[in-house]
Amino acid sequence: MTTYRFRRLSRADFPLLAGWLAQPHVHRWWYHQSTPEAVEHDFGGGVDGTEPCEDLIVHRDGEPIGLLQRSRIADYPEEFAGLAAITTVPAGAVTIDYLIGDPERTGRGIGTEMIRAAVAETWEAYPDAATIIVAVVAANTASWRALERAGLRRVAVGDLEPDNPADSPLHYIYRIDRGDIEA
Repeated sequence: MTTYRFRRLSRADFPLLAGWLAQPHVHRWWYHQSTPEAVEHDFGGGVDGTEPCEDLIVHRDGEPIGLLQRSRIADYPEEFAGLAAITTVPAGAVTIDYLIGDPERTGRGIGTEMIRAAVAETWEAYPDAATIIVAVVAANTASWRALERAGLRRVAVGDLEPDNPADSPLHYIYRIDRGDIEA
């Protein structure tokens, strides 16, 4: 049986993360720079605890394969306002974002497995959270299909600021509630 484990990102992981962010399949959707300075800028606050997010290295059967970013939506007021203009955002709702670093691991169902494991782990880590909401740029078909296969349901469609300025603002909003068929 495949096992997933999530552990906090550390600065020792920054070279690994930079390599993942530089991969074309990751950079297309995450749109972060991968220089040491940029990785420090974008992820240092999470490591230091000055950002209200969790950046977690995802291990599959003991091997690091990706990143899970997780936070309470209300901790980011602009994101909350954008989502709340499109759909209901319950108090305490959590959001996740994710990537698989190695292009050889994409298209094999690993993303779906990782999302299922992330949902289960989120229910444990956030016992008072009743909802996970994920906004995905509509053009990122692989991502929203993985969410659907993992048990999340599309609840809304609307415009949000895309990470990559090349993308349309059109986003699909996915949701799973505690008590739904577990992902």
